[in-house]
Amino acid sequence: MKSTLKKLLPFAVVGVISGATTVGALQYFGHSSNNGDQSYFTTAAPNTSFAGMNTGAVGDDFVKAAKTTVPAVVTIKNYQSRTASRASEQDLFDFFFGDPFGGGRGQGQQRQKQQQAPDNMPSGMGSGVIISPDGYIISNNHVVAGANKLEVVLSNKKSYIATLIGTDPNTDISLLKIEEKGLPYLNFANSDNIDVGQWVLAVGNPLGLNSTVTAGIVSAKGRGIGILSSQGKAANPIESFIQTDAAINPGNSGGALVNTNGELIGINSAIQSTTGYYQGYGFAVPSNLARKIVEDIKKFGIVQRGFLGVTSFDLSNDMAVSSYNKQNKTNIKAGPGVYITGFSDNSGGEDAGLKKGDIITKIDNYEITDFADLSMSIGSRRPGDKVQVTYLRNGKESTTSVTLRDQKGGTSTRTKADLSVTEKIGAEFDPLTDRFKTEYGLNSGVVAKSVSEGSEMAKIGIVDNYIIIEVNGKPVNSQKDVEKILEKYQGNVQVKFVDDYGRIYTKGFKMP
Repeated sequence: MKSTLKKLLPFAVVGVISGATTVGALQYFGHSSNNGDQSYFTTAAPNTSFAGMNTGAVGDDFVKAAKTTVPAVVTIKNYQSRTASRASEQDLFDFFFGDPFGGGRGQGQQRQKQQQAPDNMPSGMGSGVIISPDGYIISNNHVVAGANKLEVVLSNKKSYIATLIGTDPNTDISLLKIEEKGLPYLNFANSDNIDVGQWVLAVGNPLGLNSTVTAGIVSAKGRGIGILSSQGKAANPIESFIQTDAAINPGNSGGALVNTNGELIGINSAIQSTTGYYQGYGFAVPSNLARKIVEDIKKFGIVQRGFLGVTSFDLSNDMAVSSYNKQNKTNIKAGPGVYITGFSDNSGGEDAGLKKGDIITKIDNYEITDFADLSMSIGSRRPGDKVQVTYLRNGKESTTSVTLRDQKGGTSTRTKADLSVTEKIGAEFDPLTDRFKTEYGLNSGVVAKSVSEGSEMAKIGIVDNYIIIEVNGKPVNSQKDVEKILEKYQGNVQVKFVDDYGRIYTKGFKMP
């Protein structure tokens, strides 16, 4: 008997230790923070805990995070009246969100649809995240671009028509609102605190599959992939994406990237793929940047963007360094940091003492290793904000305080009422030459330039190089003519224009 007990004793000890470990793990992972703040401006506490390596506990945390997140993620249906062929040219990321006609681009092939989508059929579908109990929803700009109606469908299938509060093509963020109360929502976490290798969940509506949850890890931070600038719709793009291997596909755009506490750390925006479908990497706008954008839109009606006022290139980019050396006959070495090549007008950086050839290495003690770091650290600030810029000059490190300015040199925030006519309607205009007027039989006209994505001009189908003949029945021959007609004007605006096929349209919008 004693011999038998001796043999069983080691197994009993292991069992006790294993049981204690399991109970301890369940108690630890079962203890969750309860944030009672009902404001969507709330950021999660910086000491938020993430899942450890106990696989059972990780599974539990995935379940909790999914249960928290799924009810707050919605489907967004984009209805448009323009022709499908024009839509396919204008949609920034049409292969990153769903195609209700089942076309898809495949190997870079562009969809060709010869007729308009039926009125009851959306032109595109994506996702969104409820960020307040009273119905504010964050999504991507490219999910809502060009819409004349936006339908929001909750996870419980209840449907609403949403109001578009504002968009920002430079970050690919949009803010919508539905009229409802007591909605489930997600709090913003501090995206600066995430780590490479950390578990994350992506929640959205890919390929028409509602409320889909996938898991992965943070693969990289501060990733710039050039997608915003390459599409030509973002004048001053900010790319500092969170890269993750959580599977996302067309339809996930605008959906949630959350930590294992179910807190929002990013808005899923893009995939890097040769087919238009998931091949291992997804990219999300960090929550800190997304939060700043929606705060600006909600408070001011427009995004407040601060600028350092420098032209520069990325020293970590070997090709950029080589190109600069070849053009300027210099011998600059590649490495971390951003190299200043010049200054814009009314530059706060130049006024603070920065010079051509300086290498920016830090902003407020935040390491600047490449242009994505600089873009994020400056682009998330407002005019009038002061930043400490650390730079290298002739190998010596120095720091200076720079007051950020807007593109016009101002240091104060603005509202929609402060915008110029061209800023309000979202386009600039060049005069037509007399020769062009003669050749095409026109007595008046201006050429539309820099048409902003989601602007009033874009909504009525005007794109770059369309010719505006009349505004409110009056001929226009210069940008000043347009500004004079619409200055202090309130009400419906009538625009007569010619498309690139020579067809003449008359459409309108309400002056913002």
